[in-house]
Amino acid sequence: KHNEANGEDNRDGSDNNNSWNCGAEGPTKDRKIQALRRRQMRNFLATLFLSPGVPMLLAGDEFGRTQGGNNNVYCQDSEIGWVDWTMDTHGRRLLAFTRELIRLRREHIVFHRNRFFLSKVIPGTDKKDVTWLHSDGSEMTEENWHDPQARALGIRLSGEAGLIHLTDRGEQEPDDTFLLLVNASHESVPFTLPAENGGRWQTVLDTALEKSFDSADVFEAGAVVTLTGRSLRLLCLQTG
Repeated sequence: KHNEANGEDNRDGSDNNNSWNCGAEGPTKDRKIQALRRRQMRNFLATLFLSPGVPMLLAGDEFGRTQGGNNNVYCQDSEIGWVDWTMDTHGRRLLAFTRELIRLRREHIVFHRNRFFLSKVIPGTDKKDVTWLHSDGSEMTEENWHDPQARALGIRLSGEAGLIHLTDRGEQEPDDTFLLLVNASHESVPFTLPAENGGRWQTVLDTALEKSFDSADVFEAGAVVTLTGRSLRLLCLQTG
């Protein structure tokens, strides 16, 4: 935190700061650090909007507002607390990314389902509503979950769960099947895509790219995909 302007010698505001400056404190001209910070913004936004529950977004996060590191701005009727809607190129690009995430979430019930995951086989299918995957493509075991070296995992969100995806009117709604791959390591990680009876995996977004929704990569089931360090990739199953 950087609450120096609040007149309390930086003693106010929460000290529980689970954050990382990517290698430099505050503003920097280092392009690699700037790029990594933008990628982390995309990672956190994607994690928020592709998760169950109600997304809670603080005004300004959609274009990279920082408050100069101040986490206690209630007393700041100043530029520190004001929301400046003037955006640079990177701010506009992050806003466009956020809009795409919102569109994706609204169009696919698998991202805003109204029932908890059970991680059990869906009646009438051979698939689970959610499957947690190791980077080798196998289903996560208890030992995998407790591996302190593990930094990557996959989450298969089943569109076959139409039997349990219900609209606000209680109607069943099937959807596409998605695969979310997450790599928190600073190193690239090879990830084996799950086999899907001849299906292919179409990339929907890749936060390793500044224009994350522009990727057109398609992979055969069982192929090995390289996940860039500190990145997230979403793929959609294509069949037929």
